[in-house]
Amino acid sequence: MNITITNEAQEVLQTRIGDKKGHLKIKYETEGCGCVMSGIPVLEYVQETGHDDIVIDTGSLPVLVEKSKQVFYDKNLKIDFSSSSKMFQLKSPGQILNGRMNFFIL
Repeated sequence: MNITITNEAQEVLQTRIGDKKGHLKIKYETEGCGCVMSGIPVLEYVQETGHDDIVIDTGSLPVLVEKSKQVFYDKNLKIDFSSSSKMFQLKSPGQILNGRMNFFIL
């Protein structure tokens, strides 16, 4: 799996994270979705890694991804930021996985 973070997304992330210590994570959220097949990716900043987390080197900020949830993502992903909606986006060359991705600092 390859993940890149656009310059604009990286700038917004750095501003929001500030000097907090932790890890950027793409979490496949299934709560309230009915079943695991109906999840949606969200962006989190967590203090600790989970037992199922793997680290993906992006060339800038490393990103955690749940190993068991990799099946729901494309091989090449991009984290972007939309200035018009003020939201993060998770994209691949073939689709937008979440065009209005929430970002939570936990």
